[in-house]
Amino acid sequence: MKDLPKWFTNDGGAVYKNGAEVTNSFTGASAVLNANELSMYDFIMGCQMIAMDRDIQKNFRRGLDWFRGANPGAYMTLLD
Repeated sequence: MKDLPKWFTNDGGAVYKNGAEVTNSFTGASAVLNANELSMYDFIMGCQMIAMDRDIQKNFRRGLDWFRGANPGAYMTLLD
């Protein structure tokens, strides 16, 4: 399991203890995520739901980059 980046935990990102299966609402495809991947996935989804200022946009992009590196298959299934 890839560690979450310091910026994530320093900025108060929610760190889950358990992973889960997540389904792409557009395609119906799903991926099983570990706890850290699920934490970052929910962060990314939350960023998309709010008006983003520069700091949020920066962390949103960093979150996408982290997720792409941590689980490329799940990234392609859920976020691409």
